[in-house]
Amino acid sequence: MNGLIDYSGHVSARLPGNVGILIQCFDDSRASLQPDRLLIVDMEGNLIDGPEKTATPREVFIHTNIMKVRPDIQAIGHFHPEIATMFTFVQNQRLVPVKNHAARWANGIPVHPDPGHVNSPKSGAALAVTLGNCHAALIRAHGAVLCAESVPALLTDSVHFEENAQMLYRASALGPVTSLSLQEMEAFLGNFNRDAHVKKLWKYFLLRAVDTGIVPDDWPAAIEDGD
Repeated sequence: MNGLIDYSGHVSARLPGNVGILIQCFDDSRASLQPDRLLIVDMEGNLIDGPEKTATPREVFIHTNIMKVRPDIQAIGHFHPEIATMFTFVQNQRLVPVKNHAARWANGIPVHPDPGHVNSPKSGAALAVTLGNCHAALIRAHGAVLCAESVPALLTDSVHFEENAQMLYRASALGPVTSLSLQEMEAFLGNFNRDAHVKKLWKYFLLRAVDTGIVPDDWPAAIEDGD
């Protein structure tokens, strides 16, 4: 609904016991995805379970290869934000934190140099190296990869990631931009209740989806109960 993922892109969640990931299939429209269409895929990118005549996303190796080397990550999103991606091919201007919530990326937003699809174990492993210990990476002339501790946290980060890019883009038209300093970001994070913020945004977007009929009325109560 928010335009983060439109006709292309995918979100994954690590399954308990590290047996694999939950991810949508290649063919289904992102605008009408339903729970019974989700796939279970192992850490090598092989389909374990899912609806008949479905296939994994071609870039499933983004998710599996990053999760293999980053046990702290429970959810990954790959999408193609227009503004953020512009910063991968503009000279003398990198995407840096300028908005307070962009302090999430205080340890950097590296740019992966290969603009191609990450559609093999080798290319997935290379992207994982580029990401390193960061929480986000851009792929040159392609898109973004964001990582978080849960799907709600991933949604929160995805919203703030493109907000930060849009703010930097617009501010750059006004004049030289002063990005957040490391000290400012550390101070913000030191007084920031991430769990409460994630719950706030998750509730906001979930209830918007209920109001439009995209999400059934009984889902919010179930999610609040931890189902």
